[in-house]
Amino acid sequence: MPDIVVYLEALERRVLGETVRGVRIASPSVLRTYDPPYDEPVGSRVNSLQRVGKRIVFGLDHDLFMVIHLMVAGRLRWEPPGKPIPKKVGLAAIDFDPGSLILTEQGTKKRAGIWLTRGRDGVAELDRGGIEPLEIDAGGFAAALRKENRTLKRALTDPRIFSGIGNAYSDEILWSARLSPVKRTSQMTDVEVERLHRAVVESLNDWTQRLRDEVGEDWPTKVTAFRDDMAVHGKFGVPCPRCGSKVQRIVYASNETNYCATCQTEGKLLADRSLSRLLKDDWPRTLEELEEGTV
Repeated sequence: MPDIVVYLEALERRVLGETVRGVRIASPSVLRTYDPPYDEPVGSRVNSLQRVGKRIVFGLDHDLFMVIHLMVAGRLRWEPPGKPIPKKVGLAAIDFDPGSLILTEQGTKKRAGIWLTRGRDGVAELDRGGIEPLEIDAGGFAAALRKENRTLKRALTDPRIFSGIGNAYSDEILWSARLSPVKRTSQMTDVEVERLHRAVVESLNDWTQRLRDEVGEDWPTKVTAFRDDMAVHGKFGVPCPRCGSKVQRIVYASNETNYCATCQTEGKLLADRSLSRLLKDDWPRTLEELEEGTV
């Protein structure tokens, strides 16, 4: 959420009220819809920008909406008008008079996508249904958290439960709340749920403001899941900034979760056969599976 919010704010400063002059596609796999056609936005003005989960939604003339989902590795660049799309990582470009918005993605999987739809009903169909964690009170948060018996890591990152938290920030939230990533939601006390809710609100607001301060009026060029000032995410083997114990990790398939055993799991290292069975039942093998709703 913090990264998408900062992208949106940078876009508002540049393209809100501007007219789409061109849509260029370098990789056809980026197009997730065929009707309306990909170049339908050309000549339309950007009337609104909003976030739906981790999706960026452009509201255009004639009730047309263009939706971009970056998935895990997608990034947006703001370049001079008409700049060529990078050959290896470039997927598409949307051209405006002030500049060109270029969608890129590292790696070979090419999960990032662009959808075009007429009417807000089409946008609503893309919404995974999770509640906005900064728009609900403690009671609403508790109800969503306990709706399914999941591990806390899965609950926080599942877009059907909470909208837009994601993998990296879930590690930071659980560290802040001093809670184990594999604790079941059904085992949570009211005090722990309240503590988790407070950590969600404080962490997301804090990181959004940090990124705003870093970007200023410029374009966000350092969107990444790994930041030097994060407490535990991506910090395996590094001392915990709160207690000094080395940060640990849970590795499952292509996913990694970081935590402090001293602060979060009463000193227990989360690595045994029972944990493997738990992860198989409750965790997706990849972040992409979770985002695309295949698990």
